[in-house]
Amino acid sequence: MSMNEAPRGVRVHLALFGKRNAGKSSVINALTGQETAIVSELKGTTTDPVFKSMEILPIGPCVIIDTAGLDDVGELGELRIRKTLEVLDKTDVALLIVDIQAGISEEDRLIISKFKEKKKPIIVALNKLDTLKNDDYEKMTTQLQEALKTPVVAVSALKKQGIKELKNAIISVIPEDKDTFKIVGDLINPGDFVVLVTPIDKAAPKGRLILPQQQTIRDILESDAMAIVTKEYELRETLSNLAKKPKLVITDSQVFLKVAADTPKDILMTSFSILFARQKGDLTEFIRGAKAIDQLKDGDKVLIAEGCTHHRQSDDIGSVKIPRWIRQRTGKQIEFDYSAGVTFTDDIKKYALIVHCGACMMNRTGMLSRVERANYFNVPIVNYGILIAYVQGLLPRALEPFPLAKMLLEEDPL
Repeated sequence: MSMNEAPRGVRVHLALFGKRNAGKSSVINALTGQETAIVSELKGTTTDPVFKSMEILPIGPCVIIDTAGLDDVGELGELRIRKTLEVLDKTDVALLIVDIQAGISEEDRLIISKFKEKKKPIIVALNKLDTLKNDDYEKMTTQLQEALKTPVVAVSALKKQGIKELKNAIISVIPEDKDTFKIVGDLINPGDFVVLVTPIDKAAPKGRLILPQQQTIRDILESDAMAIVTKEYELRETLSNLAKKPKLVITDSQVFLKVAADTPKDILMTSFSILFARQKGDLTEFIRGAKAIDQLKDGDKVLIAEGCTHHRQSDDIGSVKIPRWIRQRTGKQIEFDYSAGVTFTDDIKKYALIVHCGACMMNRTGMLSRVERANYFNVPIVNYGILIAYVQGLLPRALEPFPLAKMLLEEDPL
């Protein structure tokens, strides 16, 4: 991914739902102004959810999610519908595409009710406006909007009618907090120095920094502060060469111990993963999750969950290092399961703890939905960086930039 591209995790996630052949793919193409999705007269052309990052003017950077038909049939169709419903947790704004001639179906009403339960915005797009023999669609959309209590827009993807109105409706319901969660900008002031300790990650593509490092650098620069990037073995020399003390040192979690030893106590220190725990998830819940490690018993199951799929190295953090650290900390015989990508888990309650990655490739909506599901079943959840700091005895120091969170660590009982 280019440094100039908005990463998937910070884009508005716009998902399209609807029955087969309602015209979801045609609406995507009309919104984007290009042949993004496959259009066919055959029902069920779209199978698994398809994620596509792109720019839609005037909405901005988006992830478009095209889903299988809600009325898909057979055993395979049921699996596709299940995959479609999983998308709900990652969606910021939903578009329900309805054939204007067919009207609202029971499957459509089910999707509307599910989004209302989650308190997420959903817009109904009545497609194939060009097939109507009269122009009385405005009365139809008004009545439907009053009945469903959700925005309704009539469009023709084929004739490009109503597309501007649909875009405006999307903009009007985008969650206001979408761009307000800074990574580090609220902790620093213009002119501050921030030192980023970034070991060369073997799992990153050659010639690139990993995504959390890229995003943090961008946030620092947008805050009119100065980012100084160094590797762990040059940190001490970097600090000694600075004309003034940096406001903050941010480290990769895997070199926490060395960075803590080389950073003077009067300089605040934290990790990329802890910053992302705050920006993408719930820092309070993750701290409770870290403390739950000490309550694990022999035979407990722990889920290691990642938001993306990647080639695992021999010393992979999720499948090798974290299980080893948990076993060393607890001295217990723990069983580990693993999940990656779109699928989380269908059976949360069987786990004593969930350990999640930093979610750099997920949006905040998707990550919070996983936290909420864990809370519903009273299963503690923690992310990689907070777990690493906790088992290495560094979490109190790593939380110094966040006084209320540090207080929770010290005072809140499990």
